[in-house]
Amino acid sequence: MSLSSALSNALSGLTANSRAVRVVASNLANLQTDGYGRRDVTLASNRNGGVQVTGVVRHVDQAVLADLRSVGSDLAYSETRAQFMENFQIQLGTPDQAGSLPDRIAALEASLVNAASRPDAEDRLHAVALRANDVTAGLTRLSDSIQSARMSAEEGIAQGVRTINSALNQVSELNSQILDARLRGIESSTLLDQRQRVIDTISEYIPVREVPRDNGAVALMTPGGAMLVDGAAVSFAFRKSNVIAPHMTLESGLLSEISINGRDVITTGARSSISGGRLSALFEIRDSLAVDAQTQVDAIARDLISRFQDIGVDPSLAGGAAGLFTDGGAVFDIADEVGIAGRIELNALVDPGQSAEFWRLRDGMAAATSGPEGDATLLRAMSDALSERGTIASGGLAGTSGSMAEHLGALVSRTAQNQLAEDRSSSFTAMRHSELQERLALDGVDSDAETQRLLLIEQAYSANARMIQTLDEMMQTLLRI
Repeated sequence: MSLSSALSNALSGLTANSRAVRVVASNLANLQTDGYGRRDVTLASNRNGGVQVTGVVRHVDQAVLADLRSVGSDLAYSETRAQFMENFQIQLGTPDQAGSLPDRIAALEASLVNAASRPDAEDRLHAVALRANDVTAGLTRLSDSIQSARMSAEEGIAQGVRTINSALNQVSELNSQILDARLRGIESSTLLDQRQRVIDTISEYIPVREVPRDNGAVALMTPGGAMLVDGAAVSFAFRKSNVIAPHMTLESGLLSEISINGRDVITTGARSSISGGRLSALFEIRDSLAVDAQTQVDAIARDLISRFQDIGVDPSLAGGAAGLFTDGGAVFDIADEVGIAGRIELNALVDPGQSAEFWRLRDGMAAATSGPEGDATLLRAMSDALSERGTIASGGLAGTSGSMAEHLGALVSRTAQNQLAEDRSSSFTAMRHSELQERLALDGVDSDAETQRLLLIEQAYSANARMIQTLDEMMQTLLRI
């Protein structure tokens, strides 16, 4: 081997080692960076000796990554549903929680018993009115919280659509940049990292599958068969409502669906091409879970109003007047049940904030004049109306028999069971997601392994540098001869 050949070999080794050092340094610097794929340099022998860097390989287990995205969609879906169920249970409360709806019903029943023992005592009648007012406030607050959750879901859908559209356009643009880089022989690993992170963002909202295309490009589609990116990106559209009321549903046409490139798509269920992920869960909250919760609360409100609007309890109502509880001040009509929990009000005749004719609690809501102060018949009848077993007429508990407290207890129990089921599903999915993250990390950057590689590169660099030094000494010796 000639001196010039040996020198060329050593210089090529230094160049390859220098490139390898930069790759290892990049790996260590991005140890905690999401979406970063570990890099390795690939080497090949030169025709005339020495080595050359032929490229940089990015290591990502695509099968594990695909599973991780799928489970990530499931996790976002289950966590979103579980959060709604938890919030609803908190708002509903339990009998042992002060201020909960069951606690307020119990307080009203106790105040009626107390007033019946001294029907002439104004302060005890006043206490009944206050406790009844607390019940209406509790029902209204619960109804408002449900509609607030629907509105939050509506806003979340709109934000999700904006995020998905932006991300899909980024994937399409990154495909073009990666293709251009490959054709020009430029390193594209950074672009691949960025595209992986963008696709991960999309998969949180809707499940996606990545399909390889030529020169590093990818197409994206959902497991349900909706094409999202194949060259150009599709466009999602959604018309957000600025307010949501209990009567507003997707079926009534008062709320919007999602469209892809102008075509409406089903968002939930087995027939949906985009089901799963946070977006699907938000639609289920808006159109199913919250609607069902409102139905249950309305059924409780209807049952409560009906118990006190019965002329068997208050004979003064024979003329069709409103009872202790009203529908926005009017007589309740069962045909207007939807949203009644948000409209229920204490009869203005005994409302502490209005005329406050508390004697009507003793003598009848529609009584013409005050009766005997010692007559507790009506107060006992109203107390019995709360405690007697009656059949609830609507909602998920329709057909069941029980007192008002028992109906509320059944609703609390049912809500707790639903939340437990959602929590179990979410916990199981979170465990799978964590396991897949660990599996993906096995093919990621290992600081110990990278440090060992760095030591080997340093040794190789030193050997090549020593070779150049030796060749220089030999050439100097030859020149001195």
